[in-house]
Amino acid sequence: MARYRDGLKVATCLFEAAAWHRTVKVICGCGHFGLFHPHGVWWHFHRRGWDDNFGAAREKFWCRECARRLGKRIRPKGIELVAAPPQITLTLPDEREWKRVVNRFRG
Repeated sequence: MARYRDGLKVATCLFEAAAWHRTVKVICGCGHFGLFHPHGVWWHFHRRGWDDNFGAAREKFWCRECARRLGKRIRPKGIELVAAPPQITLTLPDEREWKRVVNRFRG
């Protein structure tokens, strides 16, 4: 559920990022980052039954540049939401499924 900081709502999970149409920015310690389409990354986690809270989601991401350079998966230092256009689009949920989930969330 969203938290409040300075009187504004702050998303705490990938579903809220998708519901609010905010691009998910995953940042590595090396400076590399990925901008994910929020609906696609939420759907990816939802289909696998993974926890979509940012803390738990951080453990599922890894930096491709660091993996190529160091030969091992390096977890990102953070996840944040931005208004920039996404660079990475995963399979999106169909419209009926998305509306069903949003209605369940509202109710």
